[in-house]
Amino acid sequence: MSVLEGLEPASVFHFFEEICKIPHGSGNEEQLSDYLKRFAMERDLFCIQDAAKNIVIVKEAAPGYEAEETLIIQGHMDMVAVKDEDCGIDMRKEPLCLQTDGDYIFARGTSLGGDDGIAVAYLLAVLDDNEIAHPRLEAVITVGEEVGMDGARALDCSVLQGRRMLNLDNEEEGILLTSCAGGVRADFILPVMRETRTGRLLSLQVGGLTGGHSGMEIIKGGGNANCLMGRLFDALLKETKVSLVSLDGGLADNAIPRQADAVLIIEEQETEKAVSVVRDMEKKFRTELAQKDPDAFVSVSIAEEEREVNCLRADSMRKASDCLLAVPNGVQAMSADVEGLVETSLNLGVLRLTEDTLELSFAIRSSLDSAKEALCGKLCAVSSLAGADVAFRGDYPGWAYRQDSPLRDMMIRVYEKMYGRKPAIEAIHAGLECGLFAGKLPGLDCIAYGPDMKDVHTTREALSISSVKSVWAYLLEVLKQKQEK
Repeated sequence: MSVLEGLEPASVFHFFEEICKIPHGSGNEEQLSDYLKRFAMERDLFCIQDAAKNIVIVKEAAPGYEAEETLIIQGHMDMVAVKDEDCGIDMRKEPLCLQTDGDYIFARGTSLGGDDGIAVAYLLAVLDDNEIAHPRLEAVITVGEEVGMDGARALDCSVLQGRRMLNLDNEEEGILLTSCAGGVRADFILPVMRETRTGRLLSLQVGGLTGGHSGMEIIKGGGNANCLMGRLFDALLKETKVSLVSLDGGLADNAIPRQADAVLIIEEQETEKAVSVVRDMEKKFRTELAQKDPDAFVSVSIAEEEREVNCLRADSMRKASDCLLAVPNGVQAMSADVEGLVETSLNLGVLRLTEDTLELSFAIRSSLDSAKEALCGKLCAVSSLAGADVAFRGDYPGWAYRQDSPLRDMMIRVYEKMYGRKPAIEAIHAGLECGLFAGKLPGLDCIAYGPDMKDVHTTREALSISSVKSVWAYLLEVLKQKQEK
């Protein structure tokens, strides 16, 4: 049965629910890409599916709009696929479990993928309806946005005629986004050596944190589970001879980690001391995060029997702990031009211990290329001192503000007419694909817009039903506008 049946606009929610039935986490978009291709073919719309699985669908202008300038409408098909620890859904194979609560849609136990499934739903609803007034439309739906904008980078934009673009990847209604930060991913790899030790296993979990989108939420200064775990290691090493057996923190480099788990080995006579150290650190964390992450906790348990396990050698353990303390994290600088806007940040989103490496993955963002380069240089310096390596991937440009924007002017006029007030015109610290498209399409006039969402990239992600309806009405008005002669 349909969970969203009866919600308006019916066509938008129908397609959103269809999208949620198809697994489409980053790197797993092929099924959704094929669905979009079939959608176009069934409606005799021109469609390109490239080797990366990006989709371009063209719908010719409605009667009376043949002379209007082509409009590109763009979104991405991949989502940050995260789930609660006790959720049994296989997000690579199974559909999301949609639910509603008042004005919000969410997915039970998992992220929702409103970022950016709702954009795809809007596009399909427009392409499916032959009664909507619109110019020639080029619907561009990319893959891999959440892991470095890989799809936008791979797309051959020579197939696009449009030089106006409406990006539907914003999560706050009433705001026209006109610029964004650039960014890059960094993978910090520290070689480690192991040995065999006998002792009792100490299990640690840092949890209860809010997390969130590292571009949108990092300004709030909430706890990062990976960084807090590093502080625990340092405190334990000052008092005991613990060593790591396993370590797993975070789910995506662009999501602030809510939880990190570690298993260590400790000598039996040091167990009481270790528990005392952990409890003391938990008090410090809770004091520091009282206003930002009031539910933060550290759990600790110690196995009753001794075991022989493979763990890090003492020198590797010390180096791993030092690296977690030394690497920068969080807001590094605020914008001098836009009040309240983060200029430069990085997020230690993923922490993994393999057999022979400690791996840290970061999302780095800045509206200044030089500041982004300096932060990358800082990571390189830490890695050099530690004997580690850093590899960078998914570098994408910022999107610069355009002084002369007929598209922005038109969208402001339409908004004022509909709502009796001006929309906010803002920049954003999170990355958008607009910068990559602007680099490939000279003279591109671009605006980003979208409905209200909250807690994206987390299992608390929710999409506002009323806002989806309001943005749909606004989108239809924008589409039917004719250029001033």
